[in-house]
Amino acid sequence: MQSNNPILNNSETFNRRAASNYGYQSYPAGGQGYSGYGQQPPPPSTDPSTWQYPAGPPSVEERMTIDSVVSRTAVTLFLVVLTAAATWVFLPKEFVSTAWIGGALAGVGLGLWLSFKRVVSPPLVMLYAVAQGFFLGAASEAFETMYPGVVAQAVMGTVAAFIATLAAYKFFNIQVTSRMRKFGMIAAMGFLVVSLLDFLLYQFGASIGFNELGPLGLIMSVVGLGLGIFFLVLDFDLVEQGVAMGAPEAESWRAAFALTATLIFIYINLLRLLAILRGE
Repeated sequence: MQSNNPILNNSETFNRRAASNYGYQSYPAGGQGYSGYGQQPPPPSTDPSTWQYPAGPPSVEERMTIDSVVSRTAVTLFLVVLTAAATWVFLPKEFVSTAWIGGALAGVGLGLWLSFKRVVSPPLVMLYAVAQGFFLGAASEAFETMYPGVVAQAVMGTVAAFIATLAAYKFFNIQVTSRMRKFGMIAAMGFLVVSLLDFLLYQFGASIGFNELGPLGLIMSVVGLGLGIFFLVLDFDLVEQGVAMGAPEAESWRAAFALTATLIFIYINLLRLLAILRGE
């Protein structure tokens, strides 16, 4: 089953191709296709100089586990929170808007680069976390200035959404199908295109309103929040697949990147949704 997740799509592990790449070999039925099959093996040599000795036990590559995914995700989230806090505390007020836009664009660029890399890069994942922390710190400071207390509500809401989604995924044994993944891919691309188009139009004074704090912004926030929860389900399923297939430990960084990106997406949409509701 091939993944359509934009982040994990280029990983052979999460597309069920890992079985042939991580030590699992298929064999022809009945021993056919092997030279010498069915022939009498030659007698062992009596010359000690021709004897061959094993070089030692084969090296065992570390595999991806739930614990490794949790630890890598903890690292990326720590970098996000640390950078966001430093940005909030030390960034001058007059640079908040610039940091907001610059951090968002840097995060999107790094996120797309990571999404299309076949070999995961841990330093790049951590750089992405720092860029997103810079963006979240500036955005959170701006929203908190306008609506005091909204950041704490958004953080608690994001944590609650994660816990509730994980509980529902495990207790209700949610099965992710290829149709669900295709829907998630199409919805994610549509949301991204609409948001970027509205952002570009805003630069020329012709904004539609999808990124603002009005009625269309409210609709986009609700849709984005629903998509974020849906993406969490896809992330949980793909992490479970990677662990079951014995993915290399390095793939834990890809899973951490996917979970971090989804949690940031949920937080931003929830933050905007709460701000709009407070504004009304």
